Amino acid sequence: MMKRTAAVTLAGIMSVGMLTGCGSKTIDGTKTVATVDGTEIPLGVVSLYARQQQEQTTAMYMSYMGSADNIWDQTADEDSGKTYGDQAVESSLKSVETMYILKEKAADYKVEVTEDEEKAIADAASQFMASNGEDTIKELGVTEDQVKTLLELLTIQKKIYDPIVAEGNITVSDDEANQSSFTYVSISTSGDDVTDEQKEEKKKQAQEILDKMKEDPTADMSEIAKSVDDSYSAVEGNFTTKESDEDSEDEDHSSTAYPDEVLKVLRGLKDGEVASDIIETDTGYYVVRLDKVHDDDATASKRESLKNSKESTYYSDTTSDWLDSAKTDVNKKVLKTLKITDKHTFTAPTPTPTPEVTEEATTTPEAEKEATETPAAEEEVTETPEAEEEATETPAAEEEVTETPAATEAVTPTEAAE
Repeated sequence: MMKRTAAVTLAGIMSVGMLTGCGSKTIDGTKTVATVDGTEIPLGVVSLYARQQQEQTTAMYMSYMGSADNIWDQTADEDSGKTYGDQAVESSLKSVETMYILKEKAADYKVEVTEDEEKAIADAASQFMASNGEDTIKELGVTEDQVKTLLELLTIQKKIYDPIVAEGNITVSDDEANQSSFTYVSISTSGDDVTDEQKEEKKKQAQEILDKMKEDPTADMSEIAKSVDDSYSAVEGNFTTKESDEDSEDEDHSSTAYPDEVLKVLRGLKDGEVASDIIETDTGYYVVRLDKVHDDDATASKRESLKNSKESTYYSDTTSDWLDSAKTDVNKKVLKTLKITDKHTFTAPTPTPTPEVTEEATTTPEAEKEATETPAAEEEVTETPEAEEEATETPAAEEEVTETPAATEAVTPTEAAE
């Protein structure tokens, strides 16, 4: 997910359309919400960025969960009373602060916004202001110059990623990357309602599958499993060929997905060899065949994913250190006026495909990092509401008093650029 690209058109930078939800207090986007090394950050820039993250998180919840109700107003920290919406505002501010630092460091990495990009940004900002209703602009508290500022910051952020991670000289060793592939049938015996008699029957079925596989190790294991019980099927898996050290900091998640008893047997097999016995674990029975001790395709994929993960970590650590070292000052009173709640939502219209993206545009490191800080949809959507590209973490804010529901459609800077 973290793969970066060297060239991304403006259309890939900010893909958020907005639809205002229930009535909300307007904010004064011209006020300074923070300073970073003496540079003032207007609230309008943070507001627009935060609403982008809110929209993306809400869209992800709708896609994966079918609902986005009550994700922002939940209490995230019992001690402080902060909600996930509060955390999202604070995290958005930190992301924008980091982008301001990246802008200052851009010249050191020979990164600049080209004339063509500047023109596209200006055109997009102008169209954004012209296409959105007055009420929407007031709710965002954003000016045309602030729209341009955010688009410029996002452009620099994308362009500077590769030069920064290049300094890390990230490598992936063969021991880390090499993958073995195998095929297996697992028959579950977990559950309080599973009797000893049923477990014994399942073990007999596993033995029947194993006996047939021994007769022809090249046979389709899934077909054999189904011939024993139509509910059974075989699954293919991969694991890291070299057993990792117990003290290793880099946990191999592909291997830890399988029981130790299974991995121990697999590491003793040769290409195409079926394990001589059923493997019994606390949760079931396994019949396994090692397909390849060294799987080239799986190894290449693992090498790339590990490299991307290491690069993302290096980038995040580097930029976090820069932010920690910078002199920052937050106006909490101003920040408190920006609120993310379930009663005030921003959603995007269905995007129209465009041929303008010349290379694959993907999630920024901040986005991924922040996405893992939101309330869960599944594994990558973890502790707080998530956005495919970013969700977030933030300060406390008072609840807004809503009045009459109102909704007005808005056009994004990206759509304007297109």
